[in-house]
Amino acid sequence: MEEIEIVIGSWGSYNECNERSLGSNWLRLSEYSDWEEIQTELKNQGFILDGIDEELFIQDVSSFPDTSVNWDCMHPKRFFEILKESGILDDSYKYETFEAFLEVESFDEFERRVESDGSNWDDDVYIYKNRDWYDLGYEFLHECHQIPDFLDNYIDYERYGEEFKYDGFQEYSNGIIEIR
Repeated sequence: MEEIEIVIGSWGSYNECNERSLGSNWLRLSEYSDWEEIQTELKNQGFILDGIDEELFIQDVSSFPDTSVNWDCMHPKRFFEILKESGILDDSYKYETFEAFLEVESFDEFERRVESDGSNWDDDVYIYKNRDWYDLGYEFLHECHQIPDFLDNYIDYERYGEEFKYDGFQEYSNGIIEIR
């Protein structure tokens, strides 16, 4: 599982071009249980959170699969709390589902799901890893019907699998994802 890390900067230090203008050290978010621990770490790194460094922003991010997030508008506390609440920082399957989800949906949609369902945001998200439309069509047809082996050469499983695109199935880089 990739570890999401961020560098937190402050607009005050950035504008002053002081020693904190390049931001914090990399913070591995899975190592923190709450925002207060991150604040303590920032203070230990010299940030003055009740002064020049009170206005924080995400200066850099790693192992985050979505490039469409406007980091200038995303407060690091909000970002951390959404990821923590979702469970992706501590659960490799949830993180893998999160990666696939962000290939086909936006972070805003992820955030909306977490706000409404918490760590159950992925209850209606199913991953069919290392499968293509042919595999999906074959599995679904054979699960529901007794298909004699001799008919396999006459069935267009790929076309049948592609029919599920209309029911929330989408391709992602590692297979098929279903979002209900």
